[in-house]
Amino acid sequence: MRRKPRIPPSPLPQRHGVDPVRVRLPVEGPWATVREHLLERLGPARAGVVDGMFDSGKIVGADGRAVASDAPYEPGMFVWFHRDLPAEVPVPFPVDVVYRDEHIVVADKPHFLATTPRGSHVTETALARLRRELGIPALGAAHRLDRLTAGLVLFTVRPEERGAYQSLFRDRRVAKEYEAVAPYDPGLALPRTVRSRIVKERGVLAAYEVAGEPNAVSRVELIEHRADGPGRYRLVPSTGQTHQLRVHMNTLGVPILGDPLYPVVKDPVPAGDFRRPLQLLARALEFTDPVTGVEHRFRSTRTLEAWSSYHDWAGQ
Repeated sequence: MRRKPRIPPSPLPQRHGVDPVRVRLPVEGPWATVREHLLERLGPARAGVVDGMFDSGKIVGADGRAVASDAPYEPGMFVWFHRDLPAEVPVPFPVDVVYRDEHIVVADKPHFLATTPRGSHVTETALARLRRELGIPALGAAHRLDRLTAGLVLFTVRPEERGAYQSLFRDRRVAKEYEAVAPYDPGLALPRTVRSRIVKERGVLAAYEVAGEPNAVSRVELIEHRADGPGRYRLVPSTGQTHQLRVHMNTLGVPILGDPLYPVVKDPVPAGDFRRPLQLLARALEFTDPVTGVEHRFRSTRTLEAWSSYHDWAGQ
């Protein structure tokens, strides 16, 4: 069995809670210089940016020294650099810390805030914010919530323990409970368990159901409903497919309020428009701590606005 290469520690510090980009040069390739590989990897359109980083010494090796643009290609070599941070509209809601010890941090994430840096959401993410606010550069996410979903997210303090907590979610040893506000249908028999096969294609915004062996299982219960308004639902997923709860609620004919993808994909919400958030909340997490053995039970204290004040939410 081929042993994985040891990854040296980053010679660059984080910037605004965001790690530098790490690139390992492939063992084999036709490139004569480090620059040639980076240009191919990042795209010819980025040639000016790449050359500018080389000229200003922003691309460094494991020893922290700047790599020259004509440095010869070395198979397996690591280089680091900071990418240009995108302009982001600040999400004007706090990330509340529900629990913190020497191993984990449990945060109550607001709507509209991504969990981890990705695409155009980098510094305005729960992970980057918590790293800055708590002063824990090594903080990492054990799992993710959709950017539009609010609620509980588990973060790890020590990188060497992250795998143990991630395995809880991979092996389905975390009891998760969600809450949603959606239309009330008196003809919909609940509670029920929805089983289907969900497919999410890269580059396609919405997931969809297909025939075949189910890979998504959700328990749907009606908690209560208003005589002239929506219902409040308890959702318990047994699996973790992308957009699973949103797809299953749409399949039942009661799509979650504020959903921009189901039942139909709507125009993108303009940056900075924080009105009518998706009415989906990760309400509870329960698990046995794989490091300490403690039985953890956490609950979000957030309230879904379409339930507490439907007319205010709808009229925003």
